[in-house]
Amino acid sequence: MPLVAAAGRLFLTFLAAAGRLTAFTAVAVSNAFLPPSYPRQIARQMFEIGYLSLPVVGLTAIFTGMVLALQSHTGFARFAAEGAVATVVVLSMTRELGPVLAGLMVAGRVGAAMAAEIGTMRVTEQIDALTTLSTNPYKYLIAPRLIAGLLMLPLLVLVADVIGVFGGYLIGTYKLGFNPATYISRTWEFLEPVDVFSGLVKAAVFGFLISLMGCYHGFHSKGGAQGVGAATTTAVVSASILILTFNYIITELFFAR
Repeated sequence: MPLVAAAGRLFLTFLAAAGRLTAFTAVAVSNAFLPPSYPRQIARQMFEIGYLSLPVVGLTAIFTGMVLALQSHTGFARFAAEGAVATVVVLSMTRELGPVLAGLMVAGRVGAAMAAEIGTMRVTEQIDALTTLSTNPYKYLIAPRLIAGLLMLPLLVLVADVIGVFGGYLIGTYKLGFNPATYISRTWEFLEPVDVFSGLVKAAVFGFLISLMGCYHGFHSKGGAQGVGAATTTAVVSASILILTFNYIITELFFAR
């Protein structure tokens, strides 16, 4: 019986957390579409999420493309299929590696910053002060971050795709000896619009999840500095897990036969 009771408590705790997250998401999304709006806050969050994340996303993408070209060439050389390197690089970057790696890097940089900022406002009672001043914290703090994450992640992933493919092109032409024109033609030959579109859809979902987790855990943090630190860690971990989970779900929707 103690084992059954422990399992029941764990299940009820999970249901309670899922219910709180669902309610928070519903309120945040509904407030994002209702007036008043705060365009300056949205622009500020778009700058912080998008522009300031470009260096880390670009570095991740170019080295991923370079390593992918090297590893693909090493594997395909065993079957005399080196010509497929360009196709593998572009499909891997646009379908999977671009959205997932960009999402994970942004989750580590932006999700943690959101949770820390909003968590600090919570424990120092700044959110309560906003409510006292008749400012809806969901509209002023949560909605701009959700909108910015939803809009900026696809742009970041599009840049990551281009940089990653360019990294593969550099390795393919300057190290592996491919003809530049042949490499580019192989890159375009098997690339279809659905490959790029599926990656951008993933990026939009990932951006929403990253912002949601950062805002949710920061908004519900408590216990001073220790609580803010725990909220920051939980935001990054939960966002990373949700990114990998929804990556499979969206891939199943797009490419399952």
